[in-house]
Amino acid sequence: MVTKKKKQQLVDILVNQLQEAQGIFLVNFESMDVALTNQFRKLIYEKELNYKVAKNTLLRRALDVVGKFDIPDDVLKGQTAIVFGYNDPTKPAKVIKEFSEKGGKPAFKAAVIEGQFFGSSQLSVVASLPSRDDLMAAIVGSLGAPASGIVGTINSLLSDVASLIEEVAKKQHDAA
Repeated sequence: MVTKKKKQQLVDILVNQLQEAQGIFLVNFESMDVALTNQFRKLIYEKELNYKVAKNTLLRRALDVVGKFDIPDDVLKGQTAIVFGYNDPTKPAKVIKEFSEKGGKPAFKAAVIEGQFFGSSQLSVVASLPSRDDLMAAIVGSLGAPASGIVGTINSLLSDVASLIEEVAKKQHDAA
């Protein structure tokens, strides 16, 4: 039996992990055998993510303390594990989708990414979201595009001016 002190320690650990996370993903690991669970945990570890199994009541306490992840009570039913997204909050969705497509497990329950709730039917939507690095690259690329367009226009104008000066100088030379 887990003591009240041990439960509080588990809640404290969850609170710390939730405070650092940009996104959380809840999965149902029910009916996953040991081998499949170990494969999933290994993939999570390889992708530098964090995975935690927690009792729903302890998870609810931790969520209430942190306050930044609004999870409906009906999601916290059955077996629940959490995959935390830190630097790239969409990365867990890609990992969960990739793994569950092979065997249908674990079942995606819900996610909250930077305050936005995604239900169990929206795993594909979340997995298709660009990563933070992809978004940054797109922004930098779009910032660079207008500048390169301006440089091209200026070069074109300078080339036209140089051609015009050359033509005027040629006409003056021929007239003299």
